[in-house]
Amino acid sequence: MNAALAGTRAVGLDIGGTKTHGVVLGEDGEILAQVRESTLPGADGVLATAGRVFEALQDATGAPLTCRVGVGVPGLVDVERGVLRHAVNLGVNGDDLPLRDLLAERLGVAVVLENDVNVAALAARALAGADDVVYVSVGTGLAAGLVIDGRLRRGEHGAAGEIGHVPVDPAGSQCGCGQTGCLETIASGGALAKAWPTTDQPPAAALFAAAAAGDHAAVVVRDRFCWGVASAIRVLGLTIDPERIVLGGGVSEVGEPLREEVVRQLRALGEGSPFLASLGLAERLSIVPRHYPVAAVGAAILGR
Repeated sequence: MNAALAGTRAVGLDIGGTKTHGVVLGEDGEILAQVRESTLPGADGVLATAGRVFEALQDATGAPLTCRVGVGVPGLVDVERGVLRHAVNLGVNGDDLPLRDLLAERLGVAVVLENDVNVAALAARALAGADDVVYVSVGTGLAAGLVIDGRLRRGEHGAAGEIGHVPVDPAGSQCGCGQTGCLETIASGGALAKAWPTTDQPPAAALFAAAAAGDHAAVVVRDRFCWGVASAIRVLGLTIDPERIVLGGGVSEVGEPLREEVVRQLRALGEGSPFLASLGLAERLSIVPRHYPVAAVGAAILGR
């Protein structure tokens, strides 16, 4: 077991806009228990959901959980103050919410709060077995968590890793951030759902299945999407130059076909540039194992 996963027993909560996923890690880093519940909106809903998940984890392990709990949430997090703001997906807007202290009171244990992509990066670092790791989250949006020399890099305003808001297409769609042609308008779950709408299965799974079956329109959409992901990795490679790059997020549930297509696009980007090709970005890329609760595990590592 990777040393970064091992240690004392640990508890992590990944609080998302649709679900809250909780895990208990054993001393060897194995997942002893995990619970998933739908997240109720608003501050009161988030607290109630976290409480239900924590109680269910205690029931599953058969013992009180008294260790500090790590919590990952979307939005801007003031780590020092334990405050959350502008977490639109959670129904938390406007004034700063002292979520760390509210959760500590609700759960009856100490809590440490962090952005969800950042905590996922901690688990990605453990999976990759490296101290310089970029975790690329391709979910509803597109963002990266940065671990440099074994430490999270948040940035002066908590905006480090907001790779999705790098504009790449002046003639592209308007992004939710107010800019035009951002990577997130091409390489995100939200963008993919617009480009390949479906009702019977997740859009990413439907798109990759159709492309594999030879649907020309699906191949075009898939290739543009994977070009966008590869372009994000190229920017991160040229600015951070990490030892390892790990793909995760909801779209990564496609699994190895996603990694293979992104690798193909990375190699295509390097065909006209010996310099870019020499960086070997494709060889540094891995993907989170399917169904692995990377953000919840990362939150547990944070709490530990």
